[in-house]
Amino acid sequence: MARTRLGLAVLAVLAGLLAACGGSGGSGAASTPAAKSACQQVGAAAADGPDSGADPVGYALAQILPLRAIKIPSDPTLQAAIDSLASAYQTFYNHNGSGHAVTRVVDQAAKNVNALCPGAGTGV
Repeated sequence: MARTRLGLAVLAVLAGLLAACGGSGGSGAASTPAAKSACQQVGAAAADGPDSGADPVGYALAQILPLRAIKIPSDPTLQAAIDSLASAYQTFYNHNGSGHAVTRVVDQAAKNVNALCPGAGTGV
């Protein structure tokens, strides 16, 4: 039961990330070419790896290195949000996806990325 809830939480994070990046303009970080590129990279990372519903811990592990590879020096706020998301996935993985606090860390990090990358990205 707890593993199912964690899987659903990770799936919700994935949906938030995919909805967050590469959007159709507007205000916010995604309005610059560098930010749009970074958001597309986040969307690509989110679309890769095991199925988050079937293997949330494996999914989290698959996100860490691609997210850490994204560099956007022209937007330190977006960079910090992406780095925090990578760290949140690392925490989720390190704790084997167990615990409500671990899920909240991932949820909050995804919300921060979503706020900076509004709009829809690529689909899975």
